[in-house]
Amino acid sequence: TAAVGGAGAVAALVPFVSSLLPSERAKAAGAPVEVDISKLEAGQMMTVEWRGKPVWIINRTKEMLETLPKLADAVADPKSEKDMQPAYAKNDTRSVKPEIMVVVGICTHLGCSPSQKFKKGAEEGMPTDWLGGFLCPCHGSTFDFAGRVYKAKPAPTNLEVPPHVYVSDTRLIIGEEKKGA
Repeated sequence: TAAVGGAGAVAALVPFVSSLLPSERAKAAGAPVEVDISKLEAGQMMTVEWRGKPVWIINRTKEMLETLPKLADAVADPKSEKDMQPAYAKNDTRSVKPEIMVVVGICTHLGCSPSQKFKKGAEEGMPTDWLGGFLCPCHGSTFDFAGRVYKAKPAPTNLEVPPHVYVSDTRLIIGEEKKGA
């Protein structure tokens, strides 16, 4: 009787314990994402989802890249030394390849989604000295074309650079990184 009762208890626990394991959908949400950037033209941005977050990939133009050194004194953390970022994000472009920016498109202040303000000057409602980048409309945090937050803004840190690795010139995997990359 004890053996039959024990077997019944185990049989009843199996579905319960199984329900505590992550679903296939939950596992996939954290899985690395492979992205083809072969059709991403200079100056264009694409958005992919990784771990339920938008990841922005921008093929920066030469003009966009030229704005970055000009803003070193205007941004709070020009080389991403304060926040926890991959080693390959601790440079002027915050990227593995200077022309390709990969960042999580979520403001580090309260989790809002910044909007792109790529045009220079006041054309998009920005200050006349605006060189282009992103504006979080909720509380006014601004970010440059490297995802660096400007000084005296609510966002405490730069936009997050997710772990990623290039598997070819036109393909990258977000959510993976090679040591020493």
